[in-house]
Amino acid sequence: MIWSLIVGAFIGAVAGAITKKGASMGCLANIVAGLLGSWFGQAVLGSWGPHLAGMALIPSILGAIVVVLIVSALFDKKNQSSD
Repeated sequence: MIWSLIVGAFIGAVAGAITKKGASMGCLANIVAGLLGSWFGQAVLGSWGPHLAGMALIPSILGAIVVVLIVSALFDKKNQSSD
């Protein structure tokens, strides 16, 4: 369980760094983005490539990138409407 959280945090941090949205994300957000991205990426792309803690890294990172972009777009839109 703890290993999955650590790998989820790593996946979320990589996705945040790739999308350049990671500076505004905290550790908990990285874990959530990594775990959700892992689930989404493996559901859509399958379970191929290297695995760590039961997560296929490449589909997981790609899924986390999608999750980070969607969430950041929603929060950006919400912040713009409240101005």
